[in-house]
Amino acid sequence: MQIAEIRGSAVLVRRTFQLVFLGVFTLAAQTGARAQVSFSTAVDLALRNSTQVRISAADVQHAEAGVMESVDAYKPSFSVGSSLGYSYGFPVGQPSIYTVNAQSLALSFSQPAYIRSSRAALLAAQLQLKNTRQQVILDAALDYIELAKVNQQITALDQQTGFIGRLIEIESERVNAGVDSKVELTQARLTGAQIALRRLHLVDQVELLRARLAHLTGLAPGDFTPDPQTIPDAPEITQQGSVEGLVMQSNSGVKAAYASAQSKFDIAYGDARQNNRPTFGFGLEYNRYAKFNNYSEYYLRFQHNNFNVGIQITMPLFDATRKARAKGSSAEALQASAQADQLRDQTGEQLLQLQKSQAELTAQEQVAELQNELAQDQLDAITTQLRLGGSSGGAQPLPKDEQAARINERSRFVDTLEARFALTQARLTLLRSMGRIEDWAKEVPPPRP
Repeated sequence: MQIAEIRGSAVLVRRTFQLVFLGVFTLAAQTGARAQVSFSTAVDLALRNSTQVRISAADVQHAEAGVMESVDAYKPSFSVGSSLGYSYGFPVGQPSIYTVNAQSLALSFSQPAYIRSSRAALLAAQLQLKNTRQQVILDAALDYIELAKVNQQITALDQQTGFIGRLIEIESERVNAGVDSKVELTQARLTGAQIALRRLHLVDQVELLRARLAHLTGLAPGDFTPDPQTIPDAPEITQQGSVEGLVMQSNSGVKAAYASAQSKFDIAYGDARQNNRPTFGFGLEYNRYAKFNNYSEYYLRFQHNNFNVGIQITMPLFDATRKARAKGSSAEALQASAQADQLRDQTGEQLLQLQKSQAELTAQEQVAELQNELAQDQLDAITTQLRLGGSSGGAQPLPKDEQAARINERSRFVDTLEARFALTQARLTLLRSMGRIEDWAKEVPPPRP
């Protein structure tokens, strides 16, 4: 009864792996039909289609308009109008054929501060746009590299699936022959189930990465296939200078925060000088009155052409609203300054953490590569002994040992890819914090063997 169950299980496992192989071949055919998208193309499309970049670009345009508005307050504004109409009796208005008005700000103790504020706001918007571009490059690069990594891992797991299928067949035969216990077969089946579970997780991860890259680049998720040969190597970054100095000099997000705080301080300064200081305005007006009205009957020496020009002086003696506004502007400026300091400290801590983690992640990558190399050497040794047969002394490996070595080598290869990606992710994040990721993304990788 036990032997029949084992044989039934072996047949079921064999059919399951046949279906898995069929799905793998179908997926490979579909993948081969897709056109590969190079790394530089993906980054360029992300910068063009990213909603974050478009929002930041619109903020820059809005800030440019703010600078123009603050400067144009000194430029005269012209308007033309008419109030033509019939009048009877004593004139109660000025029925002019047309009126030309011009007015502008001549002198204000607050306007220069508002101009400085708008220019600081424009600088903050430009720096924020640069910071957003760098973040989009980082997101696109990491998603692209991770997608290429996961595809390699799935290929390795598919190879493991073939090896574990052969191992289960061998163990089934050995159990049927009474050579091995059922524990060995159950362990092989458990390993196969774990591989299938991990592969299922990676397939779901591929779909998520394709969707994210599609949102960034504007391409359809099914059309996105990365080309690992076009990915430039992540450079190893050495610490240069203090962390705080690097943050203040290189990080666009921190510089944008301080520029925004400076803009608010200028607004607060301008609002404070609105009180107890005069404002001078320039005005010009020309009116052409109609001849068919009865103005001449009531006004001595009435004339149709009238012109006046002058300066309007406004001296605010007491305005509680302006004082309250100045107090609120000062509080907003202090808040923005504190937020900029907070962002500087957080970015500095992140930068320091990334710098310190480089050595540990590099060591982890070396360990993973050595483990993979050791697994490959063990596989080569076993296959050599099996090929030579009994000619070499000592215990001879079995076919199941070869399959187990192949499974172990592929597992170590998957771990190596994971460790390599973790190091790449840390290096690129550090590169982005230092404001140098856009230059890296434009590099052309050298030809690889």
